[in-house]
Amino acid sequence: MSTYSATLGGRTHSFAGLARLLAAASPERSGDRLAGLAADSAQTRVAARWALAEVPLARFLAEPVIPYETDDVTRLIMDSHDAAAFAPVRGLTVGEFREWLLSDVADAPALAALAPGLTPEMVAAVSKLMGNADLVAVARKVRVVTAFRSTIGLPGRLATRLQPNHPTDDPAGVAAALLDGLLLGSGDAVIGINPATDSPQAVRDLLDLLDGVISRYSIPTQSCVLCHVTTSIDLMERGAPVDLVFQSIAGTQAANASFGVTLGLLDEAHEAARSLGRGTVGSNALYFETGQGSALSADAHHGVDQQTVEARAYAVARRYEPLLVNTVVGFIGPEYLYDGRQILRAALEDHFCGKLLGLPMGLDICYTNHADADDDDIATMLTMLGVAGASFVICTPGGDDIMLNYQSASYHDALYLREVLGLRPAPEFEAWLERIGLLDDGGGIRDVAGTGHPLTAIGRGLAA
Repeated sequence: MSTYSATLGGRTHSFAGLARLLAAASPERSGDRLAGLAADSAQTRVAARWALAEVPLARFLAEPVIPYETDDVTRLIMDSHDAAAFAPVRGLTVGEFREWLLSDVADAPALAALAPGLTPEMVAAVSKLMGNADLVAVARKVRVVTAFRSTIGLPGRLATRLQPNHPTDDPAGVAAALLDGLLLGSGDAVIGINPATDSPQAVRDLLDLLDGVISRYSIPTQSCVLCHVTTSIDLMERGAPVDLVFQSIAGTQAANASFGVTLGLLDEAHEAARSLGRGTVGSNALYFETGQGSALSADAHHGVDQQTVEARAYAVARRYEPLLVNTVVGFIGPEYLYDGRQILRAALEDHFCGKLLGLPMGLDICYTNHADADDDDIATMLTMLGVAGASFVICTPGGDDIMLNYQSASYHDALYLREVLGLRPAPEFEAWLERIGLLDDGGGIRDVAGTGHPLTAIGRGLAA
């Protein structure tokens, strides 16, 4: 294990190993403090960043932060590394890589070609040297396009996940939230429900409900009921209408095991989902969710800071060419991201790292009710991530998820972001909105009064 050091103000700061160096260089966050990994002072943090800037990128291939022999995510990262793609930046240090990313040379084609040559630790390292504006500027240049029944990630587009959760999975309640979202132009990334129970029958009922609505109204989108991957595999074998297979993932083998997941199980799910051929404009059929702090909460972080472990989860996602990946940012709680400032920083880091690694990154811009955050933090994060080119955001009725009991963006928030930044829905979904009379002459969402619009039959039909 190498020792890294920097001298500031006559004091030499030393860091034993890359994992310790990365942790000390991280911006302040409560999760690293809880784990005993945070820098002990602002001066130590600056020294760590100074030392990190001098580390060659190639060093991350020689010194895994978690041993190759004991962790299958490390093996995946190392065994899938593309040396040819890495060649253009192989001779750079972390600091020089930051300058390269911010230069005009690092345009969209160059960043797309580079992605297979980058490891999560490399992108986590460079993010620690970047300000929030840097993270926005670079992520904005990256384009990752995926497709199933709608196309996600095209320039000038912002997709949304319509999240019609209900505390008891009541069809009428789900229908009300679903109708609300559709009438406000939401749902082009996915209509995704977190079920109140993971029982196969409950999940099947929700899948049938969503499939019926999508089929009846010819909506060019995909559905997902966010159950465990084993439930999805079982339901696919039983002929259930599964569009996207969902799974929460993390950046270490032990953390994934805490979710009941292995790479082999994800391989099986990926093969099963693609074999159904339910996509119309593409075949990206997996949906992954991540979040800083998940490995720490499972005591499976191996002494690695939470942001670096989060970036390692993106290597797992990248293996399966998913349609969607989103970080839940503030959902895990203030024990890991204490306030709006820390949540914003984490959101920008996650989006930046995921995009650099070649993923279609979206976000659940959110906070739990016991965090030091409010609706203005949501608005700030939403605006900055919109400028940064997020592929999609999660939206809930009124910004308040009554099943999971947390605060997120609303359908109206997505309309605000599209309007102020000149963004539009996914092209297939936009064409559908126009066909059913929901787009006005300026491309915005038309007001629908009373029960005259055909979509309002969704609520009446499901309630009956």
